[in-house]
Amino acid sequence: MKPKYMPVDPGYFELFEQEMEKNDARVIHFAFASEPELEESRGKIIKIDDKSQEGHFLLFENGDEVRLDRIIVINGIPGPAYDEYDSYALAPLTCQAGYDDCFME
Repeated sequence: MKPKYMPVDPGYFELFEQEMEKNDARVIHFAFASEPELEESRGKIIKIDDKSQEGHFLLFENGDEVRLDRIIVINGIPGPAYDEYDSYALAPLTCQAGYDDCFME
């Protein structure tokens, strides 16, 4: 099941439009899976599509479709899902490390 679309800050639309002008884009994004999983889409971005019930998507010339709120990085620039990705990366550094309570002695 896909998570509900989270609105994207309007500033990102400007970024995506700038990246559309390039002949090649590399986008790292979350896959729709039960566990956090990353995918990569690469190629020419041809447009931003608004699918009313599903959200906004980057459409690539090669047929790839990437939902905007799942983009972690586009051409090395942090995207809307970067903070979510960063929280997964930092989770082992917390005292909880996946547990509900910290054990303090």
